[in-house]
Amino acid sequence: MTPAANPLPAQLRACALDCLTEADPARKVGAVAAMAGAFKAGQLDIDPGRALAAAAPIPGRPMRPELVAPRLVGRRSMVTVEGRAMLIHALAHIEFNAMNLALDAIWRFPAMPPEYYADWLRVAAEEATHFDMLAGHLAVLGHAYGDFPAHDSLWEMVGKTCDDVLARMALVPRTLEARGLDAIPPLRAKLAQAGDMAAARILDIILRDEVGHVEVGNRWYTHLCQERGLEPRATYADLAVRYEAPLMRGPFNIEARRRAGFTEAELAALTESAGSALHHNPAG
Repeated sequence: MTPAANPLPAQLRACALDCLTEADPARKVGAVAAMAGAFKAGQLDIDPGRALAAAAPIPGRPMRPELVAPRLVGRRSMVTVEGRAMLIHALAHIEFNAMNLALDAIWRFPAMPPEYYADWLRVAAEEATHFDMLAGHLAVLGHAYGDFPAHDSLWEMVGKTCDDVLARMALVPRTLEARGLDAIPPLRAKLAQAGDMAAARILDIILRDEVGHVEVGNRWYTHLCQERGLEPRATYADLAVRYEAPLMRGPFNIEARRRAGFTEAELAALTESAGSALHHNPAG
């Protein structure tokens, strides 16, 4: 792991912005680890009330991978080493973006409770670890992050929701990241069937942590709805339309979603709406 080269700012939110604008993945991972360590040691103040401005492009990222439309990413056959590497690369790109979105949630939104920033710092540190594990496994497979094209759907929604922390909580962790709870188990099964148990174990760790990450989004979404006097389910439906969130399609990992804080009413509505969509569009 490569440590950050520059001294850390004294405030957590300014430090998160520095990490976010770092373009080199290894240096970013090292900077996030250093930030988490400094915060745990009491060396960083949160400074939640101060508005910040970015002086560099957001997010910082390397020149590669090439970003393409999702349909152009390519097929990922588990039969070949390259096919498995393509899948691990796609997952690494998701975790790289997830690390960036957690950093963005820290610096961008002022005037939140201190616990909000501590929660998202934990998420950033865990996403950095996920990326580091996947990048390491890519090296075992003879590849590196950037070797294959990738799509940027997750970060596109981060960009759309820069104006409102409520929309961010609703549509990134509890919508797009929650889709990972559904997707990881079948991917893990495919990797295990192909004999890549090291990758399967990494996905076990990611799924365990992602439940907590989605729970953070659910908890702060509920907090913000209560603070603003909004009904959560109706507000979510409005935000999903306003920000053009993707439609949720099953199958769903109901148990993981339940542990991540979704209510029974939300889970019932999710499965009902997915079933209705399938009924009206069976070819979809």
